[in-house]
Amino acid sequence: MESAIEHYFVQGLLASFIMLITLYLITLEHAFIMVSMGATAFIIFAMPNSPTAKPKNILGGHMLGLLSGTLFSLVPRLQTYLLVLACSLAVGLSIICMTLTKTHHPPASGTALAVVLTGFSIKVLLGVILGSALLSLTHHALRRYLKDL
Repeated sequence: MESAIEHYFVQGLLASFIMLITLYLITLEHAFIMVSMGATAFIIFAMPNSPTAKPKNILGGHMLGLLSGTLFSLVPRLQTYLLVLACSLAVGLSIICMTLTKTHHPPASGTALAVVLTGFSIKVLLGVILGSALLSLTHHALRRYLKDL
């Protein structure tokens, strides 16, 4: 019988490996986006049976976070309070959108915040798509081996 400790190490190392690949694809130039992908990796590898670990929620949530963040990244940054307001509204909109579409994935609100802070670009778009797709595919491929820790 496999021990829980063994699963902790194996799943933790798998998460590290997948994040290494994801970081390599996204580049450190857009490291803010990686924060939300790291939180997604935690859900996938520590709570793989959670509803928020479903590919629909990962992909849908991050896409809605990307859209919300993109919308509010267009707000001019003339004053600090406008940036703070844009960040806050992007997070709020991402929550509303995920709730309405039943694609609950808390780290995706971090994606919205990161996009406001970094601004939208093709690299950000590809980073979010590649990161969430890679994490979703990993979860799908390994889900019968992963255990809630």
